[in-house]
Amino acid sequence: MDHQHGRLLLVGGTHGNERTAPWILQCRQAQPGLLASPLPTTTCIGNPEAYGANRRYMDRDLNRCFTEALLRDQSCTIREVIRARELVDAYGPGGRDPHRLVLDMHTTTAAMGSSVVTVGERPADLAWAALVHQAVGMPVYLFRINEDHPEECGFLVRRWPCGLVLEVGPVAQGIVAVGTVQKTTACLEGVLAVLGDCLTGKAKLPETMVVHRHLASLDWPRDRDGRQIACLHPDRPQWDWTPLHPGDPLFLMETGETVTYQGEETVWPVFCNEASYGEKGIALSLTKRDTMTPPAHGLEVLLGLLRP
Repeated sequence: MDHQHGRLLLVGGTHGNERTAPWILQCRQAQPGLLASPLPTTTCIGNPEAYGANRRYMDRDLNRCFTEALLRDQSCTIREVIRARELVDAYGPGGRDPHRLVLDMHTTTAAMGSSVVTVGERPADLAWAALVHQAVGMPVYLFRINEDHPEECGFLVRRWPCGLVLEVGPVAQGIVAVGTVQKTTACLEGVLAVLGDCLTGKAKLPETMVVHRHLASLDWPRDRDGRQIACLHPDRPQWDWTPLHPGDPLFLMETGETVTYQGEETVWPVFCNEASYGEKGIALSLTKRDTMTPPAHGLEVLLGLLRP
C-alpha cells in the first residue's frame, strides 16, 4: 500500500522563537483528544535547536533553506540546511515516512490577525486555501515566487505536493500568549474540519474568493550608514489588510517629515512592522486585492492526495 496518501504533517517552531504552535503541539500530545485529525497526522518541531535556544534560527532562516541547490549540497554545514534535509528525508514525499500534505504554523508580530498563505499558486494549494477561506474566513495571501531569487523558492511547504502556511498575530516573539494559542487552535480546527469534509465528499469550492497577491516589499528609509530613519506613519490606525492609496502617509521621518506612498495604484499592506523582517530589509509588504475563481482541478488534486 502506498502510505504517502492521506497523511498530514503539522509543523510548529520552524522559527524557534515563535512559541505558539509548539505549545499547541505539546498540549495535543498531553491531551490525546485535543485537535483530533480526520487523517493520519504527524507533528514535529521544525527547528528544535533554535526552539531550545528561543531564537528565530541558529545560522540561517530555516524557511529559506528548502531550495533544491541547498538540499543537494552535502558539503553545506549550515545547521538549518542540515535540518531541512532531515525533514525532507524523513517526511517528504520520497522520504522514509512519506507525507503528501503539510501545514506550517507561524506567528507574526504584525497586527494581521489570522491568515493563510500560499507560496506560489499550485492548484492544490489554492483549493485548500479556498476551502479554509470559505470555512473560517481568514484572508488569503498569495506569495509570488521570484524564480530569479532562489531564496524565495526555499520555503518549507514547497517541498511537499500540497502545503499551506498559517499566520496568526500579533504576538511578541519568545512567549506563549494564551489568546494567540486560542486563535491558532481555532484556525487549526477549521483547517482540519476542511480536510474532513474533503474525505467525506462534502467539500465544495466557493465560486470565487478574495486573495491578496504579493507585489513587492518596501524597506525603511535609511541613511548612508544603513540606519533606519523612519517609522510607519501614525495617521493610519490600522495598517495590515487596509488600502493604501497613492499620496497617503507612509513613513514618518526622524525629522518629523511625512513621506507619502508614491505608487500608481492602491495596494493592501501586510506584515507591517514585522520584527523579524528588519534584517531582511522589509518594513512592510504590498499586495493587490483580487477576486479569483479557485481552480476546480485543484480540488481534484487535493482529493487525490487525501485518498488512502
